[in-house]
Amino acid sequence: MKIYTKSGDKGETSLVYGKRVSKQSAQVEAYGTCDEANSLIGMALAYLPAEEKWKDLREVFHVVQTKLFHVGAELSTPPGKKVGWPITEDDVLLLEQKIDQWDAALPPLTNFILPGGSPAGSTFHVARTVVRRAERRAVSLQLEQEVNPTVIKYLNRLSDFLFVVARYVNHKIGVVEPTLHAEEDLK
Repeated sequence: MKIYTKSGDKGETSLVYGKRVSKQSAQVEAYGTCDEANSLIGMALAYLPAEEKWKDLREVFHVVQTKLFHVGAELSTPPGKKVGWPITEDDVLLLEQKIDQWDAALPPLTNFILPGGSPAGSTFHVARTVVRRAERRAVSLQLEQEVNPTVIKYLNRLSDFLFVVARYVNHKIGVVEPTLHAEEDLK
């Protein structure tokens, strides 16, 4: 099987079940942004040291990346067609449980933090912002067609999860996160 099909050379692509749409459609924007976020998550994971202490995080992200792939598949399924891997409340619950678990291991927030820190933590922050964009794209798509509300909820919770993960990774590596300074601190 060849990687290239040439079927997209005129600005169209196929959705699940073969329906052709413009590459600028709201559906393609929504699932494409999920793919972009998933790639950034992979990049962030690649920055983590290959140590046993990251095993739990890597295992959770194997599930999260798979679910994000499922979100993309759900967003690329035409209305009225069966979704192969629907996102459920249990998927949202897993994120919430991990947010609570890993946030409990962090010092409390006393200031706004600036995205940064370690290469892994910084990349998780970038992934977080791309997930927020994916959420906005899914909400826009919802104006045109029915979207599983749990998909939007999942994306919303995933961005919260990535925020906590970025902090957790930075903390576990021992990198102090930059914080927002008050105006009087800048004088």
